[in-house]
Amino acid sequence: MAYNQAMMIRRDLLARMCKLIKDGNLKEEIDRIPLIMRPRHSNEVSRCCIHKDRAVIKYRLMAILGFDVRDEEDELIPLSQYAKMAEERKDFTDIMLTVVDEACSSCVKSNYVVTNMCHGCIGHPCTFACHKQAISVNEKARIDPSKCVSCGLCMQACPFNAIIYQAVPCEESCPVGAISKDEYGVEHIDETKCIYCGRCREACPYGAIMEKTYLVQIYAALKDPKKKVVAMFAPALAGQFPAPLGKIITAIRGVGFDEVWEVAKGANVTTENETAEFEERMEKGEPFMTTSCCHAYTELTKKHLTELAPYVSTTRTPASYTAELIKKEQPDAVTVFIAPCVSKRHEGFYDPNMDYVMSFEELGAMMVTAGVDVLSCEESEYDGGIDNSGRAFPYTGGVLDSVKKYAKHPENIRPYIVDGIDKAVIKSLKNIKKTCGGPDQPNFIEFMMCKGGCVNGCNALANPRTATRQIQNFIAEDEKKKQEQA
Repeated sequence: MAYNQAMMIRRDLLARMCKLIKDGNLKEEIDRIPLIMRPRHSNEVSRCCIHKDRAVIKYRLMAILGFDVRDEEDELIPLSQYAKMAEERKDFTDIMLTVVDEACSSCVKSNYVVTNMCHGCIGHPCTFACHKQAISVNEKARIDPSKCVSCGLCMQACPFNAIIYQAVPCEESCPVGAISKDEYGVEHIDETKCIYCGRCREACPYGAIMEKTYLVQIYAALKDPKKKVVAMFAPALAGQFPAPLGKIITAIRGVGFDEVWEVAKGANVTTENETAEFEERMEKGEPFMTTSCCHAYTELTKKHLTELAPYVSTTRTPASYTAELIKKEQPDAVTVFIAPCVSKRHEGFYDPNMDYVMSFEELGAMMVTAGVDVLSCEESEYDGGIDNSGRAFPYTGGVLDSVKKYAKHPENIRPYIVDGIDKAVIKSLKNIKKTCGGPDQPNFIEFMMCKGGCVNGCNALANPRTATRQIQNFIAEDEKKKQEQA
């Protein structure tokens, strides 16, 4: 999570949309949002002109309405028409991210570039370092991009640090190469490669990558007196606000949800099943097993690390088990999973028990709209029957500790933790079978796509270290309380 102006604009748009939807003025007033945010003679213009700024806002609002920018067939169709279609739509797709091409136009192709710091020195160390004859010097050095292979040797050789690597942030951040430019210089996401980690959305400094939402549908369910809407929140949410868990639960109810469930309850089921599966696999002589809680990781094994797929636990995620528990008790309930990342939105699309998925950011926007101040809320009772190991899932090492707690013979668990995945880590994982499963080698591997765990998901609101500390403090206090009551 990186605070920047693009993120602040996104959250502003979410809050404005929530207010219009909640007040029932969406179709009547949505067309005015770009004009209100970028009025004539505005000092807030961030692109070439006010008209492009307004166009970018329009397409970002389309994503919040749940549409892919590529769905546009006629540029003259107003936002109010998309709002009407959003209210009426019944069918959705599993495409969760969309690129606003109007905003995506400023990043050059990744390459090494000679800056004006070049002294045109007599030594020409850059030319000697380059084995492709891509550099020539005429007063100053110049790199021929058609010959450059991006090895970086010239940058290392320059004594004046005059050569820099100019990256495309979204491409650089994607660990699987799922995003690239087309012939017009616009980024496109390859859904056959995408693992829905959300890194590209986080990295883009122009806010050109947007996450589609179900806000229109969620508010419609909340307003329907015949429907009971149940919020189920990821354990990571407990560290996102500087408030006790009971106040956070009250705040979620305050935006209109009828019931609030902790996904930590489902995490206990996941732990129980994953532990049993691990012990069964080891008895069969399998070399190792990896966790399956992170949907971005399981997508990684399906699309890119297929050699790891047989070792991924078949146990379902905490959100899946929680949604199942709710549906068994209340078959007609509408379940809304409040999640820390894009991948959970993709997971929810295929889970029959999860009706909608929303992000921490969207919950924050709903709270602002409803005038809910978490710190001012009264404390609700939280589920005392949940084993706190389930609340430890969102930070690195939490899943491992939970499995150890449930295992019959925890001493037989030889753990290894992958804390955050990038291109280099993925490359190293291709040989993991050589380093795991032996007598003295790891046999249980916890995978966290985001460094630090779900507390550092792309939709996180708080500093991940602060969030982890807050969750750990709550667990410690609750365990102490339980011991005193025993």
